[in-house]
Amino acid sequence: MSARTPSGRAAARHGWVQALVAVLAGLAAMGVVAAFGLWAAGAAGLPGGAFPRIVAATVVTAVGGVVEPADDTGGLVAARAELTVIPLSVTLTGALVTAWGFLRPLRYRAVAGAGELAGWAGRIAVLWLLALLGLALAARQTFSVPLGDDTLGDLVDLFGLSPRIGFTTAVWPTLLFGLLWLAGVLVLALLVARGAPLPGRLLRFRTAVRPAAYAMVVLLLAYVVVGLVVALVVAATRGHPAGTSAVILLGLPNLAWPALTIGLGATWHGRVEGAFGPPMPRPLEQVLRAPDVSAVNLRTLAEHDGRVWWLVAVDAVLLLGAAFVMAARSPARTRAWRHAVRMAVALALTVLMICLVGRASASYGLSVPGIGDLGGALSGELFLRPRVWTALGLALLWGLVAGFLGALLARPAGRRGATGEEGKR
Repeated sequence: MSARTPSGRAAARHGWVQALVAVLAGLAAMGVVAAFGLWAAGAAGLPGGAFPRIVAATVVTAVGGVVEPADDTGGLVAARAELTVIPLSVTLTGALVTAWGFLRPLRYRAVAGAGELAGWAGRIAVLWLLALLGLALAARQTFSVPLGDDTLGDLVDLFGLSPRIGFTTAVWPTLLFGLLWLAGVLVLALLVARGAPLPGRLLRFRTAVRPAAYAMVVLLLAYVVVGLVVALVVAATRGHPAGTSAVILLGLPNLAWPALTIGLGATWHGRVEGAFGPPMPRPLEQVLRAPDVSAVNLRTLAEHDGRVWWLVAVDAVLLLGAAFVMAARSPARTRAWRHAVRMAVALALTVLMICLVGRASASYGLSVPGIGDLGGALSGELFLRPRVWTALGLALLWGLVAGFLGALLARPAGRRGATGEEGKR
């Protein structure tokens, strides 16, 4: 069968238009989610018409861009600010929509040449970089910081030294990381989607990689759905619908995916101090608000809420389900130990991804030379980092067990896919 079907010729002839649709759809989806999330968080009331620029900055950070603090505090007041966190709800939305736009012209095909796929991805990448450049240039804003009606505030106003803090975008790092993010999304889309065409030389790897990649995406999405249900229940029973909506639209995976690793037995380290009050589950906040750096794991969280142990049961059920899905999409005679190894490797890579994108750090503060920090509402710090190697080791262990059991469960149900030579080895 020819790799160049009428659908393929149409994609080649109108590739730039379809690439533009894919890019604009992805960015528009991220912009809408970011805008509603920031609006729920109260950012629409910021002065100076800053809301659109903050939305742009949120989209930039969602694709790996670098947003840096910009301050102009004069000589009287010194300011510091730092923020390193990815709004993963926005990231996930953009990845799903962009992947859909990338795969749509390639549907109904089994094979595509490497040159054709590279050309199609290249058109998307060019338009993506142009759009990201525009967002990076738009994501810049400064604000005046009111210091109150006391003597310090009067002196600042008298000498015209009112501090201004804000943010700007590092353009070149943003373009680089944004391009890497896009490449990861497109490659993952080809690995996950059953109907996505591959070059002929890579077809032999399809049965080994694609079921495991698909199972991990299902696992991540399932945990987001579980987190969404929990968030809606909390909002219905405890109030605060605006804050809950902001969490859902901006950072639900930031809480759900680290919870997956904690259910495996992993440990994160973190601390919250000062006026920081980020929305997070009460047990997590209680653990983090300690005099020293705290260990965040099942034991420490359970000291404040015993229901945390349910994370282990949720992990067990969802991992077994993912392993079953992987086995059901694999060739019928693939041995159980192969499923176990593939599941372990796939889960370890997934946990590594969570450890990289789930970490967060933020701090801000104002100080006056000779006086020191202006504490209270004008300073705070937060950070959360994983113990990576322990998390990876636990992921391998859980993956081996879940993969083996999932393969056994899939046998009576029957599997899709042809029996291949791989299953005989």
